[in-house]
Amino acid sequence: MIADAPTARRRWRTLDTAAGGLTLDLGLYAVSTLFAAITAITSTLLPHRAWGTVAAAGYLAATLAVIVQLLLRRRSPASRLVGLPARWAVTGFAWASTALLPVLWQSVERATGRTDRAQEEVLVVEQAGIRLLEHGTPYLGRDAIAALPAGEQLLGYTPYQPGMALFGLPRALADTWWTDARVWFAVGTALALALAVAALRTPGTSGGAPLAAHRSDAALLRGVQAATVLPICALTLATGGDDMPVLALCLLALALAAAGRPGRAGLAVGLAGALKLFAWPVALVLIVWGLTRRAGARVAAGAVGLPVAALLPALLVDRDALTENVLRFPLGHGLVTSPAQSPFPGHLIATMLPGGRLIAATLLVAAGAAIAVRLALRPPGTAAATALISGYGLLAAIALMPSTRFGYLLYPLALLAWAPALHRPDTAPTTPTPDHLPGRATSV
Repeated sequence: MIADAPTARRRWRTLDTAAGGLTLDLGLYAVSTLFAAITAITSTLLPHRAWGTVAAAGYLAATLAVIVQLLLRRRSPASRLVGLPARWAVTGFAWASTALLPVLWQSVERATGRTDRAQEEVLVVEQAGIRLLEHGTPYLGRDAIAALPAGEQLLGYTPYQPGMALFGLPRALADTWWTDARVWFAVGTALALALAVAALRTPGTSGGAPLAAHRSDAALLRGVQAATVLPICALTLATGGDDMPVLALCLLALALAAAGRPGRAGLAVGLAGALKLFAWPVALVLIVWGLTRRAGARVAAGAVGLPVAALLPALLVDRDALTENVLRFPLGHGLVTSPAQSPFPGHLIATMLPGGRLIAATLLVAAGAAIAVRLALRPPGTAAATALISGYGLLAAIALMPSTRFGYLLYPLALLAWAPALHRPDTAPTTPTPDHLPGRATSV
């Protein structure tokens, strides 16, 4: 028999709080060390191997630090070296050594002539930035892509929303290490996560009993770990990076929702939606959450308005190029097909069964319809519920999409881990505060 939800939550809390959270920290860093080492030895992607070489050392150092903390805790449980601030410090070190350092190292090596220190999406975003500056649109038309050599046509496509090209603009100005798109992905990610943490740790949202506040901050740390030092996130930032600012902005939007700031939440998720389509489902669920607070229009203004505003210039400059890159290519109707073919159920169905693509598409639509019914019958009344619905919805979509990547799992994993951090200690229901005033926590 499958354990019920309360039992599962109790078991998770027991694991999460064992030895003051250090037990799970140790497991996270130890498994990550093994993952990075295996990647360094076996990966067929050279940027991934380079990441694994550096990250394995960083994860190992974090693992040893936690072992020392556990030993200290046995002798002096009240020591500041084993408390929550010390765990934050180890997390910061782990992210710096397993994500930020590899970003800088690979960017510098690429600037000195190494051609195997960046994944294709880095080149695509940088070329999009150059085209945006020179032609007013980040997209090439179908005829222009067809004129490229056969081996370069895939890189001619920009399957992102127009805002993503902004991360490529520095490369249009100078060809050096600091204009690598990954450097700016890292800056955007760090800024969004810092704002999210601040929104959830402000005095207005950290009230309540000291024990409740401690649990809330511990849950926030766990959520930050899932978005930073989890290998799937650190690897993505170091080698490609385009998904990380999108994820961080979605987490910021949920944090602002938990802090009772629906207008700002809409702006944050709208910025994410102006970068990549993966943010749009989160925006939809957030709008439904806003409707439960009589703030749906305020959420929708940013969540819908910003992506539309980002699309308009590209639409006016070259409508066909926009359609080719943003619609035809992702739907499999481009001149070349996407290499995203991780063996999830949707891909296996599409490739191994007669009429498989239609079956996979039908299952995907059915999953979307089920989520729509759930939203209609039981709209999310809290930011935590919004995160859970978004996380499980994206997990279902990734599993059923005919063309997908293993790396996309970072979205549902981080969203689901973020949900407990959105339960604030002050649980008294409140009316959402105006975005220009200090907010109290809403009931989440």
